[in-house]
Amino acid sequence: MSAPLSLTVRPVAASDESQWRDLWQAYLAFYETELPETTYRDTFRRLIAGDAGMYGLLAVSDGAALGLVHYLYHQNFWKPAPICYLQDLFTTPAARGKGVARTLMQAVFAAAAKSGSPDVYWLTAETNYAGRLLYDQLGAKTPFIVYERAV
Repeated sequence: MSAPLSLTVRPVAASDESQWRDLWQAYLAFYETELPETTYRDTFRRLIAGDAGMYGLLAVSDGAALGLVHYLYHQNFWKPAPICYLQDLFTTPAARGKGVARTLMQAVFAAAAKSGSPDVYWLTAETNYAGRLLYDQLGAKTPFIVYERAV
């Protein structure tokens, strides 16, 4: 890992729309996905509203957003407290290996614990080898396979 950055992790703010959009578009491109403009606008509106149960954090250094994370809480039949789903995590290529993703994930872990939801889970592509190196340090790989409805 290279020299640590001076990072601030904070909630996404209305003034962050351009930087947030650039990061999220790059994240979606990594997964070879494109979304309609309405989805970008709606997602950003929900993140900023603060009442949709969806949360976004940015990792910022010297005014530049280097990474983002999105997360939400949901009920679970097996546990009395809601659990936290870390849905999207992305860092710029220049920020990789500098602790940005780890810092973002730890911020989500702290937010979940503070909210009374210490359980956090996330998914990744099997081929996301670089990400999995970090995930193997911060979590335990489960034996579950994810399916989604074929439409």
